[in-house]
Amino acid sequence: MKSKLLGLALLAGSSLLAAPVGIGIELGTPPPPPHTYYAKPPAPSPNHAWIPGFYEPLDGQYRWREGYWAPRPYPHAVWVAPRYRSHRYYPGYWRR
Repeated sequence: MKSKLLGLALLAGSSLLAAPVGIGIELGTPPPPPHTYYAKPPAPSPNHAWIPGFYEPLDGQYRWREGYWAPRPYPHAVWVAPRYRSHRYYPGYWRR
């Protein structure tokens, strides 16, 4: 009788270990709201690049920053927009 109870206990214990276990961890702030689209104003000069509006993280929340024209820091500079990837925010920057 003891061997049957022991076998039953081992079977029940092994089925608990075989159950799938999932752990989810969220790092950083949640993703920003969807983009807002609008018409951009005319460029002030050919040396300016349009920086589109974007949500930037500020104190654990996202704040909308309006698009604007910015002078290029050097000729033919290209603006790489800010992005949100894998629960991390990467700010925009100028690229050659």
